[in-house]
Amino acid sequence: MSTKVTGFLTTAALVYVIALGFMYFNQRNMMYFPATERPDPAAYGAQDVVEIVRVSTEDGLDLEGWYIAPSEPGKPVIVNFHGNAGHYGDRLGKMAGFVRAGYGLLLAEYRGYGGNPGTVSEQGLYQDARAYLDWLGEKDVETVLYGESLGSGVAVQMATEHMVGAVVLEAPYSTIADVAQSIYFFMPVKWLMKDQYRSTDKIAAIKAPLLIVHGEKDSTIPIRFARKLYQAAVQPKTFVELENAAHNNIYEYGAERHILDFLSGIDFSATNSAEQQER
Repeated sequence: MSTKVTGFLTTAALVYVIALGFMYFNQRNMMYFPATERPDPAAYGAQDVVEIVRVSTEDGLDLEGWYIAPSEPGKPVIVNFHGNAGHYGDRLGKMAGFVRAGYGLLLAEYRGYGGNPGTVSEQGLYQDARAYLDWLGEKDVETVLYGESLGSGVAVQMATEHMVGAVVLEAPYSTIADVAQSIYFFMPVKWLMKDQYRSTDKIAAIKAPLLIVHGEKDSTIPIRFARKLYQAAVQPKTFVELENAAHNNIYEYGAERHILDFLSGIDFSATNSAEQQER
């Protein structure tokens, strides 16, 4: 082998190792994109509608989210675990149709997002979710977990830990490692990633009715990863594939109607009774 070829391969290997190190030590900065400002309910015309929720996590963080109680007796509270970008205020308009339909809503904001302290990590988001669900548990209401994109992994984890009435996953993934590996196919991503959100390893433990809604034109989280997740789930489960929808516009293609139809088919009084017996 010539000296030039050897030198080229050595340089390429060195660059590759440096790239691996950069990705490993900066992976959470490359993975999470929190909007850090705290939203004002008045900016959304919701100052007389939402209750500001304050919870404390197991590791000592004080977080804020927003809560709207159900307006119809027997309707559950939808707990929203949002996606990677933005903050909880951005989801109020999106979830307004469920509030109009009589459901309650808890916008459970994470650490590092929406003016909350802390640094984002998988285990951190699970601790945040547990704190909100503990707070909601004191109200003795039925719960629907709604996970959007990144938040789908949080919803899946919480559904393995809590009895809930239903689980709705919008644009979910099998594991985030699967998605990342498809992008960085030239890197050993599954060996490098700290936060993998391995939903396929957990979802079979969920016994509550499950709905997955995904856009066929989603290039952020391709639908094949949602199909893989669905295959790992147990009945009762439903998969809605929206033919022309991408990642962030599924509500423009009827997602809300599909979710409302799914929820209307569940007897939440029965699930609430089962939860009371479990307690």
